[in-house]
Parts: sequence; C-alpha cells; structure tokens
Amino acid sequence: MSRGCALLAWALLGLLRLGEAQKTEAPACCSPIVPRNEWRALQSECTQRLSLPLHYVVVSHTAGSSCNTPALCQQQTQNVQSYHVKTLHWCDVGYDFLIGEDGLVYEGRGWNFTGAHADRVWNTMSIGISFMGNYMDRVPLPRALRAAQGLLACGVAQGALKSNYVLKGHRDVQRTLSPGDQLYNLIQNWPHYPSH
Repeated sequence: MSRGCALLAWALLGLLRLGEAQKTEAPACCSPIVPRNEWRALQSECTQRLSLPLHYVVVSHTAGSSCNTPALCQQQTQNVQSYHVKTLHWCDVGYDFLIGEDGLVYEGRGWNFTGAHADRVWNTMSIGISFMGNYMDRVPLPRALRAAQGLLACGVAQGALKSNYVLKGHRDVQRTLSPGDQLYNLIQNWPHYPSH
C-alpha cells in the first residue's frame, strides 16, 4: 500500500471512530438502527407510551414485498407506513421495528411508543418486530435473522426488555397466518420462545 493510501485509510478510520463516539444513544452491543429520519418517515401522531421494561416480544411479517438492499428496504418501510397511516388511519406505522433482508433494523414506533402489531392488550405489553416480506414458504435471509436477534439483545441492554422476556409469534396472540409458516417454525427454536 502506498504512503498516500495508508494516510487516507488512517484518516477514514479516524473519522469513523469520531462518528461512533458521537453516537451515545445505544450501548456498544447494539447494532445500528436506521432512524426514522433516514428512511424519511412521515411524522408520527402517536402519543401512547409503553411502560418499560416489557416482558413480551411479538414477531410478525408484513406479508408484502421483501427487500434486500437499503434502498429497497427504505422504500418498503415507507410503503408499509403509508398503508398504515393513509389507508388504515393509524397514528404511524404499526410496528415498533421492521427488519429488512438487507440485514438492517428500521425504527418504526421504537422502544417507547405502543405499537399496533397485534390486539389492544398485546400492543400495550409487547414490542412488535416485523420482517418485511412473506415467510410462508421460506425463512428470511440469515443477515435479517441476525439483525432481529441483535435488536432483542439491544432491547435487554437498554432496559426496554426484561432479561427474561418471552418471544411470541403473531399467530400465538392473534388469529393470523403471520409471521408465516417458515418463520414461525424457525423462531420456536430461538431463546426466549416458550417450550411447548
């Protein structure tokens, strides 16, 4: 490597470290979450706050199009929010977080606001994460699964989830096919999913 390339590499590493040092919102173990402003979310009208830490997580799928690049996932997140807000007349996208097959987590209502991912009772006592796509016949890509598991670990580290939280599939709490047969079978093997 030439001296000029080496200096440029060191300068870039320094800038990256500076950027990381300025991110104080999440503990070091948390993977980045794409914030609402980066995926160009509509302004939320939600006001009902959750009482943290929560004991439950509900996993669903959007049953719509999947996405595997940041550009496509940003567009899909906008599409889901648009449907929830403009067609269903909800205060925001229904999920607390959305998972893309690009391996990124997209902030929906976030850790602090009650979602619309199940019924009124479950919404107030759980975080709702939804995988973008339809997972009846296939499982999400491994990077999406890792992103979801990292998000849950982050929730525990931040105090948003109890360390002994219970994982539920959407169909466990409401009459639905969500999160799809293949994803549902897979999450039953994750830690925190209750044994039968």
